[in-house]
Amino acid sequence: MQVMAAALPTRALCDPLAAPPAAALCPQPPAPASHASSSLTLFTMSDLQEEGKNAIHAPMSPASVEIHPEDTQLEENEERTVIDPTSRDDPRFKELLKVLIDWINDVLVEERIIVKQLEEDLYDGQVLQKLLEKLADCKLNVAEVTQSEIGKQKLQAVLEAVQDLLRPHGRALQWTVDSIHGKNLVAILHLLVALATHFRAPIHLPEHVSVQVVVVRKREGMLHSSHVTEELTTTTEMMMGRFERDAFDTLFDHAPDKLSVVKKSLITFVNKHLNKLNLEVTELETQFADGVYLVLLMGLLEDYFVPLHNFYLTPDSFPQKVHNVSFAFELMLDGGLKKPKARPEDVVNLDLKSTLRVLYNLFTKYKHLE
Repeated sequence: MQVMAAALPTRALCDPLAAPPAAALCPQPPAPASHASSSLTLFTMSDLQEEGKNAIHAPMSPASVEIHPEDTQLEENEERTVIDPTSRDDPRFKELLKVLIDWINDVLVEERIIVKQLEEDLYDGQVLQKLLEKLADCKLNVAEVTQSEIGKQKLQAVLEAVQDLLRPHGRALQWTVDSIHGKNLVAILHLLVALATHFRAPIHLPEHVSVQVVVVRKREGMLHSSHVTEELTTTTEMMMGRFERDAFDTLFDHAPDKLSVVKKSLITFVNKHLNKLNLEVTELETQFADGVYLVLLMGLLEDYFVPLHNFYLTPDSFPQKVHNVSFAFELMLDGGLKKPKARPEDVVNLDLKSTLRVLYNLFTKYKHLE
């Protein structure tokens, strides 16, 4: 932490969605027939440190994992978790780290706090306290203690507040005070993803991010190592609590080859109306992201002029774009449409599935409008 100084087959404009047709892991050595797939290995205490390192450098890891000697000197029932190097190099894992770090720094910009490395900057609870207070707009009753006194005291208080927030919503907590304080990156990521989804952060988390981890535990004087796959993110809908699947989920999952057909039909629909203002759409992913075309399109579909002071005609920031899309959603509700399933932030973040859902919602009501 650094503190700064100062659908498919289409029939012209008929419904473009029809019912569509219905990470590789690193290789592991074959396990003995008497063992399950968890692939456990026992170590004697005499070779504790050396064999502990060997457990981390298991054959499934193509690259060596750099660990400290203390990582193999465990107390009884204590464990260490290390992310496999292959997973650390995964572009989606790197993107998840960047998105979360940028989000934290955006939230805490007024506090003049800059997070650079999640494990080192969040483990003691000080940054987590500031983050939670900003997100929840409240002041946590956490005693101010010095760095030398802090231990796990502040962190435990902060995580108890997080637990109070998330437990009523049925979220399973995938972290503990010990794992966060022990700089367990997987646990820290689980915590941040839960906070981002709970507070509907205006970010786009990469979907289906998983990591391979090596877990070393000490039981009855012996070290046991196992390889586990940790799922950090699922789909945007699942993470945001929208579990009801629709035709677009099926389209993306089972018939991606039909996607261009759906996009072409929706482009034809929106251009039929936007052309009246000498506007034309060629890319659904980007041209609706600032909300301007959505607002103008609603005015055309409902046959009214939208006062220019109600939205940003040339938005140049994320909040301005979110404002425009949110305003367009309000116009849709005023026009008798159901509340869009997508979030304004999803549209601004160029989430194609969310944009398609919004446009298809318009298509179903106004497809016969000249």
